[in-house]
Amino acid sequence: MSRSDSAFPPPAYPRAERLDLVEELHGHRVPDPYRWLEDPASPATSAWSAAQDALYAAFQEAAPDGGIQREAFRSRVAELADAGAVTAPVWRGERFFFTRREPGQEHPVLLTAGQDGVERALIDPGAIDPSGATTLDLWFPSRDGALLAYLTSEGGTEEALLRVIDVATGKLVDGPIDRVRYAQVAWLPGGQAFYYTRRLAPHLVPEGESQYHRRVYLHRVGTDPAQDVLVFGEGLDKTNHYGVTVSHDGRWLAVTTGRGTSVSNDLHIAEIAATGASEPAWIAVQEGVDAQTTVHFGRDGRFYLRTDRDAPNLRLCVAEPGALAYGQWRDVLPQNPAAVLEDYAILDADTGPVVLALTSWHGVSSLRLYDLALGELLAEVATPGAGTISGVHEHPDGGPRAWFRYVDHVTPPRVLAFDARTREVGIWADTPGTIELGTVHVRRVLYPSRDGTKIPMTILAPAAAPDRPRPTILYGYGGFDITLVPDFSALRLAWVEAGGVFAVANLRGGNEEGEEWHRAGRLADKQNVFDDFHAAADHLIAEGWTTRDRLGIFGGSNGGLLVGAALTQRPDAYAAVVCSAPLLDMLRYELFGLGALWNVEYGSAEVHEEFEWLLAYSPYHHVHDATAYPATLFTVFEGDTRVDTLHARKLAAALQHATSAPIPNRPVMLRREHNVGHSTRSISRSLTLWADELSFFARQLGLDGAPRK
Repeated sequence: MSRSDSAFPPPAYPRAERLDLVEELHGHRVPDPYRWLEDPASPATSAWSAAQDALYAAFQEAAPDGGIQREAFRSRVAELADAGAVTAPVWRGERFFFTRREPGQEHPVLLTAGQDGVERALIDPGAIDPSGATTLDLWFPSRDGALLAYLTSEGGTEEALLRVIDVATGKLVDGPIDRVRYAQVAWLPGGQAFYYTRRLAPHLVPEGESQYHRRVYLHRVGTDPAQDVLVFGEGLDKTNHYGVTVSHDGRWLAVTTGRGTSVSNDLHIAEIAATGASEPAWIAVQEGVDAQTTVHFGRDGRFYLRTDRDAPNLRLCVAEPGALAYGQWRDVLPQNPAAVLEDYAILDADTGPVVLALTSWHGVSSLRLYDLALGELLAEVATPGAGTISGVHEHPDGGPRAWFRYVDHVTPPRVLAFDARTREVGIWADTPGTIELGTVHVRRVLYPSRDGTKIPMTILAPAAAPDRPRPTILYGYGGFDITLVPDFSALRLAWVEAGGVFAVANLRGGNEEGEEWHRAGRLADKQNVFDDFHAAADHLIAEGWTTRDRLGIFGGSNGGLLVGAALTQRPDAYAAVVCSAPLLDMLRYELFGLGALWNVEYGSAEVHEEFEWLLAYSPYHHVHDATAYPATLFTVFEGDTRVDTLHARKLAAALQHATSAPIPNRPVMLRREHNVGHSTRSISRSLTLWADELSFFARQLGLDGAPRK
């Protein structure tokens, strides 16, 4: 197959009316010809979307090989996904809880076991809903492990319901409780009550704001949630999100408050043992400070605070209950200028308490052991490789052991256990399935961005060094303090096994080098992210990995914005684009989905200065007629309640109108799915999506092969 074979029959794109709609915004005349596509329920939008479905179906049917390569990709990603997944155990009393997805299962199953290790399934989404549309979103065992609060949602909407079951019998003892999307639950000792976050009822908030207005409540198990006691959040910002924590002995309650998706937060603590659970008297530990601080209530009665206040890479401090002012905090682990403090566990060793610190740099995890009292380094803890460690858990009652999950680009997830007495790491739970992997070389490089900043990138390839230019996919994200870490990806591995190159760029806007790295890629500095991405593409070409006509770019959500900006800023730089669940109209993003949460990352179009930032890169507003844009596939999910599908519709229509290349050579396609959303989905739905994305890239970039073990 060659790239010229990508022709298919339809002679024209579906007609999309161009409105003569121009708005005066902050001194700019801003056209919006496809405003009508914002309404998914209108007959015109429905008809246009159905025509796009037909166009994409025709494109699929016209594959030069009859779809053989697409089926080969689907078969291989299914085999790779059958490695399964497992998470580290969460201990409560004599019982532990964890999730595992076995080969052939659509979703992870929540399991529990006692000291005898005999496992029992508690929540199996596949058993609840054989269609695969129901997901287990969050779960919270009580302090003694006797009860479990959990959240499930349907159709990808993430509109969860909270229920409580008896762990021993599996019987429902409370719920369902609604309006609990992303809810946090903190149990009080005894399991009779918990604090949790819940949105106000729609009739209590302004129209269009039902997704916001969270509060923290005290709920007593088995009672009407309408009688829950409001304990925090009244009168605060509508976009606030809250975290709740109760000390193991039930003496202290902590609430963190963040606006939108900001990583900065306020921290309030109350001694509920003195005032009663329903009447906390709040102490402001951190308020109105542009920094993030979280608290862990130690078994020694002290407060441990992980903070980036005056420490962009984070540090661990300790404070006494009666001395919580910032100036009274004492460093346990000072900031490391070359490592970001991701997590920690306080363990009991033969010589006394120690801290197992999880750090990362450029996305690669490390573990170190420190003396708790002196902060001295005791040991570098051996890990299996340059991978990702997550979910570090110790037993809340104390002990020498910690459990964590490990994964890397060629190693499926497994759970390891560390013993502070022996300082050894062993396997607690191996990968559920077995796989045979083809040849995949992993190479990490640094390349210069436009301003000279060195950006890390990982290259997965069939050869250790460029042996010839190959079809290449470049992936990025660059935002919201999220680090792209080594992960076992069936999609990436199948592409490399088929002879391609897959590169992951660690752009600014993430947390690869701490909070300063994040801030260098947000708000007024968002263009740095796009510059980093363009420079990654240029580096891959300069080093001989690929050529312009064999280079594709891939991103989703904020990464969809990334590739949308990339293709409109430099349309000649890329041959193909897959843009998934994207943000693309940055002047109106706040009006839809959860957009109002994100102005702390992007800025608001209502503010003149911030409007200028947004207009400078908003992909929808930078489409020009008679331009040869890359072949582009938009993938959208109609259950997505985070990022509205209007973004993809509007840019797809604009590109289809503007492109100077005929449809057969550089198509612009819109692929829709129903009953799935922005995030978690069943494996079978993922396999089909991955195969469609890979086959689109293969067809446009000239990848002739199929995955080979």
